[in-house]
Amino acid sequence: MLEFPQQNVEDSRIYAEETDMPLPEVLNPKTRYAFFSTIAKGGKSLIKSCRDLHLRRTICYKTLRPEFINDPIETKRLLREARISAMLQHPNTIPTYELGRDNRGNYYFTMKLVHGYTLREILNYRERYDLTQLMDLIVQVGRALGYAHSRAVVHRDIKPENILVGPYGEVLLLDWGLAKVWHKDVAVVDDEAELEEADTSAVVTTASMTGEGKLQGTVMYMSPEQIDRDPGIDGRSDLYSLGAILYEMLTGVTPFQGDLVQTLLQQIRSEMPADPRSIVKTRVSDVLAELTMKCLQKDPQDRPASADEVLRTIRENWGFGRS
Repeated sequence: MLEFPQQNVEDSRIYAEETDMPLPEVLNPKTRYAFFSTIAKGGKSLIKSCRDLHLRRTICYKTLRPEFINDPIETKRLLREARISAMLQHPNTIPTYELGRDNRGNYYFTMKLVHGYTLREILNYRERYDLTQLMDLIVQVGRALGYAHSRAVVHRDIKPENILVGPYGEVLLLDWGLAKVWHKDVAVVDDEAELEEADTSAVVTTASMTGEGKLQGTVMYMSPEQIDRDPGIDGRSDLYSLGAILYEMLTGVTPFQGDLVQTLLQQIRSEMPADPRSIVKTRVSDVLAELTMKCLQKDPQDRPASADEVLRTIRENWGFGRS
């Protein structure tokens, strides 16, 4: 298990003055949260920490950036993300507390606030960790994916930046804002196509125009069918992305590299990366190398059938995942 410095005891103690403070006679939900502080800015959202004055705890508060507050597509996406996050109750997902509207009537939702390191930050110092520690992260992400796929949810944004390792060994799969869900009646048609268009075209088009590293990083973990906006996309797309992360763990590099996003997209569509065993000097497990390459197959039919199959391969050869 990865270990990080523990929180200062003085900062984390619980006192009777906090636990026994009475609630106001009349509760006003619009004054429940206070002491906001921005901790992250997404492309279209804001993530803040704030104090829940009813429960006397610091939590995470997510809303849209001001310029997207009135965008119906982004509003629907935030609403969907909040509910998917709440409905996926698993040890490797972050608990969602509340969905509501602020004083101006705009959506927000609150979640558990976890301090830790993203997998991206860990991979930046990959040499400090042995493979056993890194494989434990893969196993826990695989468990989250297996659970989500059993609920007919495809994450579609699996990347190191969306995996958080907390101070007590928790591994959390974050950001379900691009998650795919289906209608009960397959004949139902609404603005889903518009949402799907926004999910991928904005990322790919913007990336091709700007060439910014952050957007390239997102593209590097996308499956061929996600790039091509295949309406039949399923959980095996997430397994491709998991394979790309596993490749980076084994080799220190992503499956494909390049400065031009369109070049990367073409490589993802039509080329296979070099076998991990051929590009590093240290020995790479045959099982892990073969599993990685199977996850990275272009045709979803050629990949593992499920996250459980990935975990079973790792468990039978590495002793992980027993529960």
